[in-house]
Amino acid sequence: MNYGSFDELIHAPNRLMICAILELVDEMEFALLKDKLAVSKSVLSKQLKLLADANYLEINKATQNGRQRTWLSLTEEGTEAYKEHVKALKSIVG
Repeated sequence: MNYGSFDELIHAPNRLMICAILELVDEMEFALLKDKLAVSKSVLSKQLKLLADANYLEINKATQNGRQRTWLSLTEEGTEAYKEHVKALKSIVG
């Protein structure tokens, strides 16, 4: 039986919520994710940088209607790490 792999990086509450939300969609705009998490831009940016540095998150910037927008998505590696972490949590709680 696969008990998953506990991931300290993902386990922090904000990063766990980021992964849980992004796992459900292809991509999400920074502002929408910020609103869903009810955190400041700086808090979200710091958490996203940690995930991106681990190659769990892809950050794409694009100009749309003259406005810079930031789009976020989990990488394959990030999706797999998140799923393994969830398995590990389930094995801990039964």
